[in-house]
Amino acid sequence: MIRSGRRARWIKRVMLVTDLALLGYWVATMAGWITVGEERFLNEWNFSFLILDVSAIGTGLASVVLSLTQRSGGYELMLVSLALTFAAGIMALNFYLVRGTFELEWWLPNLWLTLFPVIGIALLLGTCHKRA
Repeated sequence: MIRSGRRARWIKRVMLVTDLALLGYWVATMAGWITVGEERFLNEWNFSFLILDVSAIGTGLASVVLSLTQRSGGYELMLVSLALTFAAGIMALNFYLVRGTFELEWWLPNLWLTLFPVIGIALLLGTCHKRA
């Protein structure tokens, strides 16, 4: 179970905001309000992340609910969600590197999706495990 320390509360809050923002991105994308461009390949590539992102969102939101209700499994789901979020971010950054595309509006959110989980996992492991 996730302890209710300051670090754990921070992780839960930031994870909740990140997951809701990612969910908002997908709602806006599905509605056509946001696009990665007109090129069919880019749109197909973007939608190839849908299952990964929805999995990260679902496990993240479930982990927050479980931890807030003091049920078991929240810690494990939080680790899974952070790992999935990291995977989505690092894969997108790698794609941009390979293509040589350096647009801040795509780099910054994906840097966040890559860096926040690393920090979150480090804090979570330090918060939830006793040191020998």
